[in-house]
Amino acid sequence: MQLTLKEYIHSDMKAQDVVKKYLETAKQLNADYFSFVRFHEEYVVAHLDQFASRPLKAAPIGIKDIILTQDYITSCGSKILENYVSPYSATCFLNLEKNGWLMIGKTNMDEFAMWSTTESSYFWKSKNIYGTDRTPGWSSGWSAAAVALWAVIGALGTDTWGSIRQPAAWCGIVGIKPTYGMVSRYGVQSMASSLDQVGVMTQTVDDAEILLKAIAWFDPKDSQSDPRADDFVHDKKNLDEKSVKTFKIGVPKEALWEGLDPQIKKIFLATVEKLRADGIVVDEISLPMLAYSVPMYYTLMPAEVSTNLARFDGIKFGLQSDSMDVDTLQKYYETIRSEWFGEEAKRRILLGTFVLSSANYEWYYLKAQKARKELQTEFDTIFAQYDIILTPTVPEAAWKIGSRTDDPLKIYLADMYTIPANMWGLPAMSLPMGMVEDQWEMMPIWIQLMAQKWSEDKIFGFGKYLEKLLV
Repeated sequence: MQLTLKEYIHSDMKAQDVVKKYLETAKQLNADYFSFVRFHEEYVVAHLDQFASRPLKAAPIGIKDIILTQDYITSCGSKILENYVSPYSATCFLNLEKNGWLMIGKTNMDEFAMWSTTESSYFWKSKNIYGTDRTPGWSSGWSAAAVALWAVIGALGTDTWGSIRQPAAWCGIVGIKPTYGMVSRYGVQSMASSLDQVGVMTQTVDDAEILLKAIAWFDPKDSQSDPRADDFVHDKKNLDEKSVKTFKIGVPKEALWEGLDPQIKKIFLATVEKLRADGIVVDEISLPMLAYSVPMYYTLMPAEVSTNLARFDGIKFGLQSDSMDVDTLQKYYETIRSEWFGEEAKRRILLGTFVLSSANYEWYYLKAQKARKELQTEFDTIFAQYDIILTPTVPEAAWKIGSRTDDPLKIYLADMYTIPANMWGLPAMSLPMGMVEDQWEMMPIWIQLMAQKWSEDKIFGFGKYLEKLLV
C-alpha cells in the first residue's frame, strides 16, 4: 500500500485496514532492510480504534528510538540502554497521539544518534532501498528507510547536524528540520542540547507540513521552546506559486567546492537555471563560514555529548553490573562505560572531554563559539536580502555499507551543507532533485532549502513549488 497522508485522510478507507496492511508490510520488509528495532503491536491494538476517530485517522508512523514512549523501551540504539523502559512520554509523542498518529514501532538508530552511516547501532545496520548494500545514511537513516519503503506514512527523527535531511536525501524522500524551539525536546534523549531538534520525514512536502504541525508546540517543560511554535501550528497561510515567485534565492559559491560530486553539481546548477527560466531571482552569494562549519561543529558537539552522556554510568542510568567485582567506584565507572558504550560514543566523549579541559577550553571551545557567532552574523546579513538559501544536501550519493567506517574524517566532511542550519537554529528541508548513476546504480540526489528562523511558511511554500518544478 502506497498512500500519502493527504490521500489517506481525504479517503474513505478504514483505519483498521490501512494500519493492518502497513504493519504487515513493515514486518515483512524488516527482514531485509532492518528499519525497526521493535514493533509495538500491543500498542496498536490498544489505541487503533480510539485514534481512528481523530483528525489523522491512526495514520501509521515510525518513531525514532531516542524519543521516550511511556511503558515502552527506548534504547537509543545502545547497549547501555538496551532494556530501558521509559517512565513518561516525550511531548512530541503526546502531540502525535492527540492528533491521531499511531506508532507501529520504534525505528533503529545509530548509538545516541552518533555516526553517519547507520553502522554504529548496537542492534543492526539498515539498508537503502535504492542500491545494493548502500546505507540510508546518518542516525535517522532507519526512519528514512521506513518511509522510503512505504512501511509507514511518516516518521519522526532527530537532527543535530543533518540526521534528518541527509538520510531523507539518500532515500529520495522529504525531510525537514524545523526552527530550533519549534518542537519540544522534553522526553528526547539529548546528544548536543544546543543543536538537537526533532523533525519529520515523509513522501511529500504537503505531508511534512501536516506532520510537523502535529508535533510543534510551545512547551514550558523545555527551556528552549518558543511561543512562536503555536503561531506556526495555527497559521492557515499557504503561500501560492505567485507569492513564491517573488522570492529572492541565494546560492553560496562556497557550496560548489571541489568535494561536490560533478554529477550532483551539474544537476544542481541545471535546477538553478530552471528557476531562473521560470522567473525566480537566483543570485550567487558568499557564505565564507560554510567552509569552517565542520571543524566548528566537531569541536562544540563533542563537548555537549561528553556532558550529556555523563549520566550513563551504571548507577544513575544504564545497565548495571556487580560492584563487588571492582575495588573502587572509579573502576566501576570505567568498566561500565568502556564495555557498554560503542566506539563512536567513546570517541566523542573523549574528544569532548579534551576540548572542555582547562588546558584546551579557550584554545578550542571558545574559538569555536566565536566562529559560530560569526556564522550567525553571516546568515542574518544574507536573510536581510534573500528569502531562501539553496545548496545540495550531501556532496555524494549514498555510500556502500562499510566503505567509510575506517575513515571518520571523510564521514565528517559530508556534513558540510547541513551543519550550518543547526548552528543557528534555522529551518531547513531536503527534497529530491532527480537521479544520478553511481557505480551502475541509479541513486536519488537532492536539494536543500534554508530560511531565516520561524520562516517555515517560506520553506513549505518554496518546497511545494520545487516539488512540482522538478517532476
